[in-house]
Amino acid sequence: MDTPYELFADLAAEASPPERGILSQTLARHATFELVLFAMAAGEQLSEHTAARPVIVHVLDGEGELTVAGDSHSLSRGTWLYMQPRTAHSIVAGTPLVFALYLLNMDEGAS
Repeated sequence: MDTPYELFADLAAEASPPERGILSQTLARHATFELVLFAMAAGEQLSEHTAARPVIVHVLDGEGELTVAGDSHSLSRGTWLYMQPRTAHSIVAGTPLVFALYLLNMDEGAS
């Protein structure tokens, strides 16, 4: 990175949901975090899985259903979730859905 910052003026505009399937793209990778943008077609799902790192999910557009640690939650624009490592979760897109996934590296950069 040539500048001391990265800016996305409209993060949701970086991804358009496909007609079918799920698209993901890594937008930023740094010592302390990785930013992956997901775009899902209506009806698509990410089946239950876990992550080895802490995770933040931030819904940028659309609606869906999230199951995390056995609890079901509605997703809509603005929904924000933090999960500890190895927390089981799944997502179903009710409409075309765009969300930012932040994978955190808590060991890096800690004092």
